[in-house]
Amino acid sequence: MKNIIYSLLTVIIMVGCKHKNQLPAIAPNVITENTLHDTDDPAIWVNRKDPSASIVFGTDKDTDGAVYAFNLQGKIIEKKTIRGLKRPNNVDIRYDFKLNDSTIVDVMVFTERERQQFRMFSIPDMKPIDGGGFPVFVSATEPEHNLPMGISLYHSPKDSAMYAIVGRKAGPLEGYLHQYLLKPSDGRVKAELVREFGNFSGKKEIEAIAVDDANGIVYYSDEGKCIRKYYAEPSKGNQELSCFGESYFRDDIEGIALANGVNGRNYIIVSNQQNHSFVIFDGSDLSFVKEVNLSTTETDGCEVTTTALGSIFPNGLFVAMNDERNFYFYDLGNIL
Repeated sequence: MKNIIYSLLTVIIMVGCKHKNQLPAIAPNVITENTLHDTDDPAIWVNRKDPSASIVFGTDKDTDGAVYAFNLQGKIIEKKTIRGLKRPNNVDIRYDFKLNDSTIVDVMVFTERERQQFRMFSIPDMKPIDGGGFPVFVSATEPEHNLPMGISLYHSPKDSAMYAIVGRKAGPLEGYLHQYLLKPSDGRVKAELVREFGNFSGKKEIEAIAVDDANGIVYYSDEGKCIRKYYAEPSKGNQELSCFGESYFRDDIEGIALANGVNGRNYIIVSNQQNHSFVIFDGSDLSFVKEVNLSTTETDGCEVTTTALGSIFPNGLFVAMNDERNFYFYDLGNIL
């Protein structure tokens, strides 16, 4: 009987401690419809002709996985959802990629872990432009060193080159990330490895990656250590610029979203996964700004746009993965 009572008390305590932080909860404006398996990472495509018709994409991480498309009311857009994927992990979007002399498209990339590759689609027409996928970490020999997870695009202001920066399930203490130049070729794209960079503590893994295009900076979460900062431009070298934020996180440092130009300031928003909260830093000096509770549980990925998206999101949109097979949408003004 005592063992049963102790077991029940343990369950009650664990449930009661699911949200350990004491921060006031901020409710989402919209909660999406559920995916089939396991949500992980979102990306936002802003419809520049009609911002209220913008689309949020989000990965469903499973062997029978998908990249879901949602409208701003949180409803699944089936005709723009990509299914039949093998454990899609992270996703990212950029604008104005020159596919050929006469065609400029917006693009989405996502990792497909079980196929050891990343994919590239033009959006919003959802057409593959990658010839079936780009293999990554092909020279890796250690277990899980060839399994891609995190990904972010970098559109260089220097020469308009487009790059994909990819992380993996496990990797070496140096050169954990690989950066690929995306080059158009006969209406499709080829990926060329241009550098291997990025320190790793060896504690957990590196998944969340975010790039500030305007300033040429890449940030990534070394989950058990800190947020690391590097130059995104390959020609500027592989020296680490900063390893910051460690003391503000309970355990895993996860998703990163960059909100530039909000009331004259730049912000770095990072998921404090086991505290079920988000830590916000100043992008100029990396100082702590505040921590917020957005009502989500165990958030992996997050994303932000500062563009006004209609009446629901007049100050921009912040999207966070929630551990109930869905995503939460917030007006950015409720957070910053």
